[in-house]
Amino acid sequence: MEEKNTNKRWSLQGMTALVTGGSKGIGHAIVEELASLGASVYTCARSETQLNQVIEEWKELGFRVTGSVCDISVRQQREKLMEDVSSIFNGKLNIFVSNVGTSILKPTTEYTAEDFSFLMNTNFESCYHLCQLAHPLLKASGNGNIVFISSVAGLSGFFSGTIYAASKGALIQLTRTLACEWAKDNIRINTIAPGLIRTPMVEEGIKATEMLDGFLSRTPLRRLGEPSDVSSMVAYFCLPAASYITGQVICVDGGILVNGFYPTEVPTNVKFQQ
Repeated sequence: MEEKNTNKRWSLQGMTALVTGGSKGIGHAIVEELASLGASVYTCARSETQLNQVIEEWKELGFRVTGSVCDISVRQQREKLMEDVSSIFNGKLNIFVSNVGTSILKPTTEYTAEDFSFLMNTNFESCYHLCQLAHPLLKASGNGNIVFISSVAGLSGFFSGTIYAASKGALIQLTRTLACEWAKDNIRINTIAPGLIRTPMVEEGIKATEMLDGFLSRTPLRRLGEPSDVSSMVAYFCLPAASYITGQVICVDGGILVNGFYPTEVPTNVKFQQ
């Protein structure tokens, strides 16, 4: 009996999930993680070709994954996405992972009004709106979970650009407030703040060796993160084993945010007084 209960605590069997941006990078890893733990997953992407390809690959692995084309920066497409999710999952949803995000790197004085609107809409407004649309489905499930993918840029100064940082910081505050507001509906909300994760977007940005070396020199674990490092934390938040955790922000960053003044290499000739 005890073993049976333990298995349920560490399983997503019978649960339903929506993961935005699941065709590549962190989103792809999240879909696989949730599906491997037993969840039925619905995902979306802008590229129909890429989406269909990964869905076929998941079917061959025995995962229950479906999806549709959706640009989540477009309000009408977000509404259609949630209508599709509601139809497929019979009006109930256990897990919503808001993963899609983008960045434009510019000095603050060079950002245009269009840049601001695009980044805030994609990174924050779309998440907020999808939460509104998902709320009745999450509430109907009796056990709802929302996980936002924010960034360490939302918690500390970073090279990602001020608008990106502001949008990711907004997700963190939304997490804390929404966790309190929707607790009565048995919906938990948590956020993951990744550091530099090896995704297509990051791979493009770290071609400048100096930037990568500078980042790694400040990271105690001395490596880039992998999408699977993030997806495992997403899955944990959604498990029954984590049912008393809400309103939290967990950094998956190799320790970079806690590395205030710790040197890259500890000098061997320094003596610490006891």
